[in-house]
Amino acid sequence: MISIAISVSRLRLTSRSGWVERPRQFINLAKPRVMTLALFTAFVGLMIAPIRLEPFVGFIAILAIAAGAGSAGALNMWYDADIDAVMARTAMRPIPRGKVSKTEALIFGVVLGITAVMALALVTNLAAAALLACTILFYVAVYTAWLKRTTKQNIVIGGAAGALPPVIGWAAATGQIGLEPLALFLIIFLWTPPHFWALALNRSDDYARAGVPMLPVVAGREATTRQILIYSGLLVLASELPVGLGFAGMFYGVVVALGGALFLLLALNLNSSAATDRRAAHGLFVFSIAYLFLLFASLLADHNNAPAPTRSGLNGRSNVSSLTAKQPGIMHSARTFSVREA
Repeated sequence: MISIAISVSRLRLTSRSGWVERPRQFINLAKPRVMTLALFTAFVGLMIAPIRLEPFVGFIAILAIAAGAGSAGALNMWYDADIDAVMARTAMRPIPRGKVSKTEALIFGVVLGITAVMALALVTNLAAAALLACTILFYVAVYTAWLKRTTKQNIVIGGAAGALPPVIGWAAATGQIGLEPLALFLIIFLWTPPHFWALALNRSDDYARAGVPMLPVVAGREATTRQILIYSGLLVLASELPVGLGFAGMFYGVVVALGGALFLLLALNLNSSAATDRRAAHGLFVFSIAYLFLLFASLLADHNNAPAPTRSGLNGRSNVSSLTAKQPGIMHSARTFSVREA
C-alpha cells in the first residue's frame, strides 16, 4: 500500500509539473526578452502620439503587438530549429531540447500572429494591423528565411522589422504614420547593427558552425568593429531627431547627448581593442540595450503632457476638437487625423 501511495503521489507531481512546464516552453518560444524591448518601444510610440486611446483599448492594442512579436519569435524558432541545435547560444531553446515539436511551434506562431493582427484591427484600425502583419511577415520570410543565411547584411536589412513597433504604436492611436514615428524607426534601425554585431563578435564560432554569414564570420573582427563605429556615429546623430522635430525637449536632449557620448566611447574602445579582448564587445552589447531603454524612457518622460484628444477605438471616432489646434506639442501630422481617419 505504501509503494502504491508513493507512485500515485509521484504521478500527480509529474502531471502538475507538466501543466506548468508546457506553457512555459511556449512562452519561451515567443522570445520574451526580445519582446520586452519591442513592446516598450511600441508603448512609447503609442503614448507620445497626439491622439490618445482609451486605457482599455490601449491595453488591448499593446497586448496585440506583444502577441505579434511573440508570433514572429515562435516562427523564427520554428524555421531556425536546425541551426539553433548547433549553436551554444540557442541550443537550450524549446525545439532543440525536444520540449516543443516543430509542428507545435508552427501552429502556435501562425495562430498567435493571426489573432494579434485581427485583434489590433478590431480595437484600433486597419493601418496598425497591416503594419503588424507586415512586421511579422518581414521578420519571418525576409529576414529569417532569406537574409539570415545568405548575406552579411542580414542584420542591417532585417533590422527594419525590429524598428517598426513604435510606428505600429503610433498608428494604433492615430491611424496614420508621421515624421515622429519614422524618426524612432530610424533610431532603432541604426541601433540594431552595432547591438547585434557586438554580440556576434564573441559568438563568431557559433555562427560559423551554423553556417550563418554574420559580418564577423565573413569580414573579420577589424571590419566589423569599424562598421560598428560608423553605425554608432549615425545612431548618435539620429537620436537627436526628436529634439529637432520638436517632440522632445531639454531633458531628452541631455540624456541622449550623455548616453550617445558613452556609446561612441565604447565603440571607439572596441575598435581599438585587441582581438582577444572579449570584454569590449560585451560591454558595448550590454550598454546598447540600456541605451535604447534609456532613450525611449526619457522621450516618454520628456514628452509634452498637455491634454490630447482621445480615441475610443473599436471602430469609434476620435473626439478631435479645437483643443488639437491649440496645443503646441501636437504636430501638424496629427491635426490631419480627423480628415484621414474614417
